[in-house]
Amino acid sequence: MGSVNELKQLDQKNLSLGIEFGSTRVKAVLIDETFSPIASGAYDWENKLVDGYWTYSIDEVWSGLQHAYSALSAQVSQKYNVTLTTIGSIGFSGMMHGYLAFDDKGSLLTPFRTWRNTTTEAASKKLSELFQFNIPHRWSIAHLYQAILNEEAHVKDIDFMTTLAGYVHWKLTDKKVIGVGEAAGMFPIDSTIVDYDKNRMSQFDELATKHQFNQTLDSILPEVLSAGESAGVLTEEGARLIDPSGQLTAGIPLCPPEGDAGTGMVATNSVAERTGNVSAGTSVFSMIVLEEALSDYYEEIDMVTTPTGKPTAMVHCNNFTTDINAWAKLFAELVESLGLSVDKDQLFTTLFEKALEADSNGGKLMSCNYYSGEPITGLDEGRPLFVQMPDSVLSLPNFMRTQIYSALATLKMGMDILIAKEDVQVDQLLGHGGFFRTKYVGQKMMADALKVPVSVMETAGEGGPWGMAILAAYLIKKETDQSLESYLDNQVFSIESPNSVEPSITGANDFEEFMKRYTMMLAIEKTAVQSLV
Repeated sequence: MGSVNELKQLDQKNLSLGIEFGSTRVKAVLIDETFSPIASGAYDWENKLVDGYWTYSIDEVWSGLQHAYSALSAQVSQKYNVTLTTIGSIGFSGMMHGYLAFDDKGSLLTPFRTWRNTTTEAASKKLSELFQFNIPHRWSIAHLYQAILNEEAHVKDIDFMTTLAGYVHWKLTDKKVIGVGEAAGMFPIDSTIVDYDKNRMSQFDELATKHQFNQTLDSILPEVLSAGESAGVLTEEGARLIDPSGQLTAGIPLCPPEGDAGTGMVATNSVAERTGNVSAGTSVFSMIVLEEALSDYYEEIDMVTTPTGKPTAMVHCNNFTTDINAWAKLFAELVESLGLSVDKDQLFTTLFEKALEADSNGGKLMSCNYYSGEPITGLDEGRPLFVQMPDSVLSLPNFMRTQIYSALATLKMGMDILIAKEDVQVDQLLGHGGFFRTKYVGQKMMADALKVPVSVMETAGEGGPWGMAILAAYLIKKETDQSLESYLDNQVFSIESPNSVEPSITGANDFEEFMKRYTMMLAIEKTAVQSLV
């Protein structure tokens, strides 16, 4: 990073901004021409369970965006003594899937239903059978069809439906478009045309008319774009939505909005065949870019795409670090009650590193981290549990090892299908997200669990927002006909080498023994879901 005087000379049109609406944080990352983050801003938020649905307030979407951008802009001013008035390109990403439906006046018809809702069992099952293609509970088309099955009054008025990233992009540019990777979480994609699968769209339209739903999918879904294609420019109204102070000017080009899966692929340079990445935060998902189609479809595996439309297998788990975060908060309260203070990062680092000191059997402790339903294990709801036996050894190292292993267990179940059943080849997994902020520990335990080398780059902590900023930069800086793979290899990642951790035989065996106990423990979880209401 240069001096203040050097940065004063930096053309702001060489900068690219990525903003991601994650499950717990809205984060903005500004990068320079070397793709290095030079400023960031964030806004913490949480979903709320309202009338049986997990949701976020639409008003908070905009206040969160403004807060994150304002913090970033202030950081630019403070660090570099310049006022941020324009940017070379901008890109928005967000938690994928979910359901945002609007009428012909642009009014939201029902509160935002997020990916976390697993209330679409009937729709998911029917559409998967119809399409012979796995339609997970959280996909937008499952939410739409479930609303149709429920005979919800609003469905007759739907004029447009989109995702959170697609909604934000629409309001900032007046363009109803979406990146292909994000679109792949709404409806199945045909990678040969990089667009929605036309045959399955016709199948859905025919099915929906039997329920008096007369709109066609083609008329209500956003247009699909590939990475690098123009997706409109920031309007005057859009500029004010980001920056009410009036300093940010209109006319800035925007790239196609993407999902957090696609930005994770970009952030880890995992968009080529045989590459894979793991995005680990509130939820966790692994993405493997395939050499060929799978031999069958599985309820545990989502078929999505890269930001340029390449077929990609996704294992998605709704629950990952929420339970760990809750326990860490409890420990922080204990420390504060003693009149002491502890830095949040230091607390997590200490807890994670303690897990390395655990007994090989983790003290025979057990945990289930399900705050919400988990389709991979057949649960529509979750009940977080911590279980010990009379002869268990309750210690901080054993407790933390159990918490981390529990977070990884459901991911392991899904990955076993790809690697063991389908013989999918993965050279390495690149990890990103908050789970990897503590060096080594998360990598080591994930590598042991999945029996695959897990690598992390220095940018792993920036995760999706940085990946979105890279996609924004690709829009304006790629060479003629340059592929995204080439751009990432030759421009973005030409210098940085990932830090890799190999699985160990001992660690893999420890995790296999844990999985035997975990599988038995799921019977307790299912009983808890049925009994505790």
